[in-house]
Amino acid sequence: MAPTQTEIAQLTEARDRLRDKHLHPAVTRQPTVGRGIHHTALLSSNVEQTITFYQDVLGFPLTELIENRDYPGSSHFFFDVGNGNAVAFFDLPGLDLGPYAEVLGGLHHLALSLTPEAWAGARERLDQAGVQYQEESGTSIYFADPDGARIELIADDLGEMYGSKIG
Repeated sequence: MAPTQTEIAQLTEARDRLRDKHLHPAVTRQPTVGRGIHHTALLSSNVEQTITFYQDVLGFPLTELIENRDYPGSSHFFFDVGNGNAVAFFDLPGLDLGPYAEVLGGLHHLALSLTPEAWAGARERLDQAGVQYQEESGTSIYFADPDGARIELIADDLGEMYGSKIG
């Protein structure tokens, strides 16, 4: 159930308090200790279907396909999404995995940055593949991958959202 106007106002006030308390100006913010996201791992019900979708439709090359060290017989495979970052998948044969669900601690969506030209090409390939998507602000496309994970392709530069710096 969507929040009421009163609840929205309270949530906005709470967000403003958090921003004031925790968001430090860039000039005083301590540098991160991280180097980037090594990979994000999602689940796949069909390895070949996932490879075809991410490599041929979205344009991210497959870079590795190995056995999952934690689950014998399971595949662990990786796609290059740019700047040394990867999206990985596991198939977990023999487990009765349910369909994608939005749950606390789960994935809401994965946003992948593309140049405007690559974004337009991916949109054309999504159209050709019959994948339904929602376009927002002329720079974002949201859709579900073959297993229902929500993916966003965004034409904004890394570190920007709708033309504004987020870092």
